[in-house]
Amino acid sequence: MKRWILLAAIVFLGIASVVVSERRKVNVPASPAALLYLVADTEQELTRMPVRFTRMSDEEEIRIGNELARFYASGEQRQDAPEVAIVEHYLTRVGGQVARNAHRRLPYRFHYIPDSYFINAFALPGGHVYVGGGLLELMDSEDELAAVIGHEIEHIDHYHCAERVQREQALRKIPLGGLVALPIEVFEAGYSKDQELEADREGTRLAVEAGYSASGAIRMFETFGRLYEAHVARAKTPQQELSRVALETLEGYFRTHPLPSERIAQVRNLIASQGWPVHSERDLVVAYIFWTEKARNALDAKKYPQAEQLANQSLRLRPDQPKALQVLALAQFAQANFSGAAAAYRKVLEIDKASHPEIIAAYAQALAAADRNNAVAEFRQWADSVKGEKPREIDVAAAGLALLAGNPEAARKLEIELKQSGDVQAPEWIGELGWWHYLVGNYQQATELLSGVVQQRPGNAKLASQLAWALIEIRRYADALQTLEGAAHESGIEPEKAMVQAVARWQAQQHDQALLDFNRALGGQPEWENSRWVKALYSPLVAQSIQEMQSERERRKQKTKVAATR
Repeated sequence: MKRWILLAAIVFLGIASVVVSERRKVNVPASPAALLYLVADTEQELTRMPVRFTRMSDEEEIRIGNELARFYASGEQRQDAPEVAIVEHYLTRVGGQVARNAHRRLPYRFHYIPDSYFINAFALPGGHVYVGGGLLELMDSEDELAAVIGHEIEHIDHYHCAERVQREQALRKIPLGGLVALPIEVFEAGYSKDQELEADREGTRLAVEAGYSASGAIRMFETFGRLYEAHVARAKTPQQELSRVALETLEGYFRTHPLPSERIAQVRNLIASQGWPVHSERDLVVAYIFWTEKARNALDAKKYPQAEQLANQSLRLRPDQPKALQVLALAQFAQANFSGAAAAYRKVLEIDKASHPEIIAAYAQALAAADRNNAVAEFRQWADSVKGEKPREIDVAAAGLALLAGNPEAARKLEIELKQSGDVQAPEWIGELGWWHYLVGNYQQATELLSGVVQQRPGNAKLASQLAWALIEIRRYADALQTLEGAAHESGIEPEKAMVQAVARWQAQQHDQALLDFNRALGGQPEWENSRWVKALYSPLVAQSIQEMQSERERRKQKTKVAATR
């Protein structure tokens, strides 16, 4: 008898679910996913029904949500970068506007997860809303963000989060006090289809009531649709722009949410039925942060034109960004646009008045590579604008540029002064003067200065490489190679070390090994194939050696190709 009663109850609930689904249905193309959603929704309703009769109080929900938020915060590695605080403040401002019209007056709080792989947002019971960096990267308007925040608020507002806590409590058979240890994935996962569509409807309504355009929700779902087609539906291998972790996060999102086409259709129906105005959208104020990060990633991947384009995109949104300007300068310098790099470095120095030794040196180097004759005058013009006590790096760069212009007196005086100063940084500054002597063509003087510095700073890869370049010019090839053997491994210097070895071995007539080193250098630093870049930064001997190695490599490739066709 009990079995018949249970069966009848299940059938009744199934019919009820169909009726409810028909009443709430959205006009979308039929798909096999509909049956799966119906089964999932029916199962979800079976677990939800007892919860509705024992719903926790707002106070209890807030307490549990706060405990969960504290627990998650203690487990994550908090990033103290200023950008994190900027984004979180922005989320709080937008979220506060959207939450103003929520049904329940809860203490809504908004948090930022600064991970590019986290293409998601989720909510905790009681009012905590989290938005991932990967999701923000996909947006270009504040209206899209408002729709996402509104969606998460409605998961709280309509007790979806609270019911999930109670369901987890029942399934895991743990007291409310033990719920603080619930894994965060419990809340990252989506809800039933009905609940997700309800959060879409009411969340978009909140955004519209806060003055945002409903088209923000549509464009967000359209973006999801493109990602779904590119990375899930067609089962493509992940593109370089999407890491494996990001792809797994995205696949998990689509497994637990309605199809983007359904969500778009629902919002369009609401716009038509409610008469919501579709007006222009507001810019995403913090978008520049994500453009700068994308530019940095492109730079690290040696995609210099793309890095330059992305940095400029970021700077159009906010021109006073030292980080974006540095990326722009590095990308332009790598493409032998030395005047552009110098201009970008100067803007960094003018915006951020703090001492930046590496930026001062890079600015001077870019000026020298762009125009040796006028570099010293332009540098002094900037240096004269610096108020207060000037950092020693200015004196070093000014002396080096004067040396390049044919006036060695300042470099000679500064060298003596530094050797007598006892300053802990004096060896590095003397090393810089040694490199300026190399650029002028004073190879013996460069060798003497850099040899003394390398003895004081054994293992310094940059100084060892500079000394090795100078040794090559005075035909001490074996000494150049030996100097590099004692240098520390530094990823940023390794391609240059490989090219030093290539040139030294090429000049020593060790052509086979030289070409192996040459290929290794090109693989880590494609700038070596740019003859203008090489000629501006290294000696004529280096430029000639590289050209000869390029020709020999091509000759051997052609020989191998011809042999293969016989």
